[in-house]
Amino acid sequence: MGEHRLEQVVVDFWEKRFDVLVCTTIVETGLDISNANTLLVERADVMGLAQLHQLRGRVGRGRERAYAYFLFPPEKPLTETAHDRLATIAQHTDLGSGMAVAMKDLEIRGAGNMLGGEQSGHIAGVGFDLYMRMVADAVADVRNQVPGAERDEDADEPTEVKIELPIDAHLPHDYIPSERLRLEAYRRLATADSEHDLTELHAELVDRYGTPPAQVLNLLEVAKFRIVARLGGLREVALMGKQVRFAPISLPESKELRLKRLYPGTLLKPALDVALVPAPMTARVGGKPLRDAEVLAWATEFVRAVLLDQTAAVAAAGAR
Repeated sequence: MGEHRLEQVVVDFWEKRFDVLVCTTIVETGLDISNANTLLVERADVMGLAQLHQLRGRVGRGRERAYAYFLFPPEKPLTETAHDRLATIAQHTDLGSGMAVAMKDLEIRGAGNMLGGEQSGHIAGVGFDLYMRMVADAVADVRNQVPGAERDEDADEPTEVKIELPIDAHLPHDYIPSERLRLEAYRRLATADSEHDLTELHAELVDRYGTPPAQVLNLLEVAKFRIVARLGGLREVALMGKQVRFAPISLPESKELRLKRLYPGTLLKPALDVALVPAPMTARVGGKPLRDAEVLAWATEFVRAVLLDQTAAVAAAGAR
């Protein structure tokens, strides 16, 4: 169809000479037909989020109530990305929701490789705001390590602690329906540096959304353990098969003896500043691995007894 013919078709539709306009996605930008009130998009599952948002904007430009239907073949399973795109379009229908759609689009597609290969994928897991904070932290670390470079005034911000333990900890969609509010809650959990902050956040969640389910309570416990781990100088606590890896950990001989007495079977690797501790079980014989709050309590007890020299924790660990 030539350019002149396309313009004529659009004019005929605008002047109501016919009621249905069948076309390609060429109409996604710049087309303003106020009397168009219904849009049907075929194979919406293969289109981008920004493209879907632009197409939806072609209807509802007048006083008439508008409807947009995004269709996909039921016999073909949706990919996770396609599902995220369609769910985002369905959730953000209010006036001025374009910014929320753009932020989600940025999270789905990524912001590019800004500081090397290690940054790839972070944005999909933590949200754009927290991702940018992590990038700023990485830049500050490099700046503070370069001799003669100007030191960053925010260099004392808490370090990130990687925790990979068998814990069901997240904010369910049915507890906090809004994706923006969930990301904000995740950000506050990640930046909390005291138990007081977590207590306030817990009270706010109860006030706004009701009694938290077990997954949310576990998430708060993870944040609480992260604070304790940070006090112990740890940057990683991860389950590796039948062992839990604590790093970095460098102990004097007296503490090494205590560690091996309290946690028999522990393997120390001084060259790597790593301790591999047998994963906790419900029973020494025939037991099952600890999960959720129980494994967090065990890890907290380990840090307090071995790294922070807290007497009560030493006694509790010795009684196991």
